[in-house]
Amino acid sequence: MEQTEKSGVCAVKGPLEKMKLYLSKKPLPSPSDRKKFDYDFAMSTSFHGVHNIVQNRSRVRKIIWLAVVLGSVSLVVWQIYSRLVNFFMWPTTTSIEMQYVEKIEFPAVTFCNLNRFQTVAVARFGIVIFLWDMVSKVLHIQEIRINSTKPEEAAHFITSHQNFSITDFVKNNGFYLDNSTLLDCDFFGMPCGPKDFKHVFTEYGNCFTFNHGENIQGKKKVSVSGTGLRLLFDVNQELFTDKPSLGFGDAGIIFAIHSPKKEPKFEGLGLSSPVGMHARVTIRQFKTVHQEYPWGECNPNMRLQNFPSYSTYACLKECKAHHIINRCGCLPFLLPGTGIECDLQTHYNCVSPILDQIEFKELCTMGTHNSSCPVSCEETEYPAAISYSTFPSQKALKYLSKKLNKSQEYIRENLVNIEINYSDLNYKITQQQKAVSVPELLADVGGQLGLFCGASVITIIEIIEYVFTNFYWICIFFLLKISEITQQAPPPQNHPENKNKIDIC
Repeated sequence: MEQTEKSGVCAVKGPLEKMKLYLSKKPLPSPSDRKKFDYDFAMSTSFHGVHNIVQNRSRVRKIIWLAVVLGSVSLVVWQIYSRLVNFFMWPTTTSIEMQYVEKIEFPAVTFCNLNRFQTVAVARFGIVIFLWDMVSKVLHIQEIRINSTKPEEAAHFITSHQNFSITDFVKNNGFYLDNSTLLDCDFFGMPCGPKDFKHVFTEYGNCFTFNHGENIQGKKKVSVSGTGLRLLFDVNQELFTDKPSLGFGDAGIIFAIHSPKKEPKFEGLGLSSPVGMHARVTIRQFKTVHQEYPWGECNPNMRLQNFPSYSTYACLKECKAHHIINRCGCLPFLLPGTGIECDLQTHYNCVSPILDQIEFKELCTMGTHNSSCPVSCEETEYPAAISYSTFPSQKALKYLSKKLNKSQEYIRENLVNIEINYSDLNYKITQQQKAVSVPELLADVGGQLGLFCGASVITIIEIIEYVFTNFYWICIFFLLKISEITQQAPPPQNHPENKNKIDIC
């Protein structure tokens, strides 16, 4: 035990003794040597003005030059501080640029009927509209208006129809696209048809996307402005219906214009065309580039598991899917991912309360860099200007009545004509840029140092070397002083044990 304590003392004091021994071999420079070192530094340094303080014999001139140097140093410190503060506020600038091109990508367009369900099917299952609103709640937080449907009635239907699939029901009994509902389709002079549309589910039930990226049109870019996609729909109000008490009191087509790589979003972005109207839509391509944090709010490392490109809307869908599958053990078919599809009973008892909890506790947030779904670093939008005219005219009404073998009244109440064109072959880029980059900050700081002090990086290294040398001499002085004081101190008389330990060391 004694031996262990002794070796511990030796281990502690060993390195200190070695340092003292090393420093004792490096004697302190004399005061004259230190004075000569300071004089040589002042005369040789590239820091302007210092040598004027040293070499001037006039005290007045020395004071003037000292004031000049101190004033210049104060100004440069203030300038550098203000620039550093400005840099760490992460300022940005926004540039708007117009790019003219020979060819431009035509967007995807998703079309839905404002009357979502077939009349015959709703007559058999009137509760289905309420059930669909409950299921489609996963796409956007909304209040299900249960006043129009008694909760007991909905619960009884779900219990007595456990094998009822709302997915299959809507797909088979919702709006459909064939030659009877799509009467005419023309894309830049080339005929198109139902086969060029992809079926998708939205809050409007069955919808159909043109130019979805998987067909021929999606792989081409258009080179003519003023012409585009022309469609003639027959909404067939007698065959399709909806519930006015839920807010669906219109007749016509609602459509969303979006990038072929992204999912359609109708909330806040949907355009509609009523029956008996010709809607002329003029679009432009608008790209927005956001800076990453801390200059902006985007996160370039964000990736989605079920979508090829990132968007806030797709991210929110994945976020909701993650919480629902963890809590309920299943996945609503309207949300992306792989998992067991939730049945109506689970939707009613689990999914719907979880969605309310997600909204109340803000589990899926968007916008800022630290939210669940920050803004995308690059967005492509298609702002549209839309105008309407009555369709068809009196003469065209007679022509279409004969051609389609329909009454004039039917044509007025069921046909929708939609035309989507580019206004010009250009797109606008709004780009968020760093107002001050790191090279610009260094150049600015270097300019201030050069302007006020004539200093550079070499000057800073000279000053660091000078300060380090003086600090080294100060350390030697104090360590040697401590050693001298320790040696001069008399050994303690009342502790022979300590003496033995030191002798052993």
